[in-house]
This record gives sequence, C-alpha cells and structure tokens, in this order.
Amino acid sequence: MTGARDFDREAQDVQGHRYAYDFDFDVMHGYMVRAFTPFFRPGRLLELGSFRGDFTKRLVPHFSDITCVEASGEAVEAARERLGGAATITHATFEDAALQGRFDTVVLTHVLEHLDDPVGVLRRVNDEWLSEGGRLLVACPNANAPSRQIAVRMGLISHHSAVTEAERLHGHRRTYALDTLERDAVAAGLRVVHRSGIFFKALANFQWDAILKTDIVSQDYLDGCYALGQVYPDLCASIYLVCERGRAA
Repeated sequence: MTGARDFDREAQDVQGHRYAYDFDFDVMHGYMVRAFTPFFRPGRLLELGSFRGDFTKRLVPHFSDITCVEASGEAVEAARERLGGAATITHATFEDAALQGRFDTVVLTHVLEHLDDPVGVLRRVNDEWLSEGGRLLVACPNANAPSRQIAVRMGLISHHSAVTEAERLHGHRRTYALDTLERDAVAAGLRVVHRSGIFFKALANFQWDAILKTDIVSQDYLDGCYALGQVYPDLCASIYLVCERGRAA
C-alpha cells in the first residue's frame, strides 16, 4: 500500500457494487471461522485488515489477546466502537505498522488482493510477526469460483482472474487462484501446510443477497455448499492457505 491511496474511499460502495455484501457478513464469515478454527493456535491473535470489526467480533470468543491493523481511519473508528476493549486496533498500513512481539495466529481475510506488495507484507508476517509454531490463515476471493467462470461466459469479464472496474475502485490489485496465492506465500518464505476452499459458489454476491431474503435456500443447503467446497476447493467463493514460518528472507 502507498501513501497515495485513499483507503476510506476504497471502502465505500460504488454504483452497482457494494464493498461488502450481506452474503459476506451472514454466510461467509461464519464458514470462514468454521474452516479456520481447527488451525488456530492458542495465544495472541493478529488480524491484518479488520475493516469495521465484523469478522473480528467472530474471533473474540476464540482469543483473549487480539491486535488488529487497519488502514482506513473511518473503519478503525467503527471497529473501536463495535469491539470496545475486546481488541487493540492500530491505524496504519501493514508496511508501516510497528507491532510489539510475535503472534501465535495471524489472519488475513480478503485483504491480500488489495495490497500493492503482497509478498512484502507476507514476508513481514513470516520474518517479524509470526511466532515459532504459529499459524497464518490467509483467505482471498477465488478467481475460479463458478460465479466468475459464468461471468466470463456471459461476456461480463474477460478472464477468470480479471479485476473489474468496481473491484479496482475498491482497491483490488489482483484476483488470486490457489496456485498464485501459494506462489506468493512461498515467495515470502512461508511454509504452506494446508490449502482448501470455503463454500461452493455458483451465484454472484448480489444474487445471494436477494436469495437470502427469501425461503428458497435452507441452512442445510448452505451447509451443503460449505461441505461441497471441501471436495472442490477450486470451485469455492474463497480459497485459503494455512502457513507456518519458513526461512527468513
């Protein structure tokens, strides 16, 4: 991230596209925690990119020592109001953040695709912030999600990993697939110990938001999409890696 970027503006909704959808908050966040929980390490948690604290709030029952770093000042204010004393929130870019000590669990959810230098930030995680035996959990939107593949066939985007104009306005710099996500983690010196996907997804977020207002899908159906995603991780809404410290750069 660079000083020229306006992180408050990037977090605002734009015409025809929201920064975050009800599907993200009500469905994906819960399944992300379900997927991540077996890999949590007890001790200190660092969340890089806490936004307004919605996902952080789901982590509070699992950790008593939470530190967050967020670049948007407006999001920091909202997160502090939402979380109270449950987390220490630092207003800084990841490149400039000065943090004390190391952390046993580090979480980045839908953040890496926004960064100007993702490998550099992952290298800081590996070299400076992740404890020996600690775990990094990094999740990103999936370029190969069926909803994106359908969009290509409809002529809405040129290729699976394309960055749309709306995504660009929201600060996206790239769209990851499992291979490119693992490439950047390994380039940063991290050791990948697990890879998978979260929630089989054939519809766009705005379509899910419309459906969730009806009784068309049940909780069992949502659970089925989550379970199927573990069989077909490359066809999920989000992909994720579990990493441990590797060689220092």
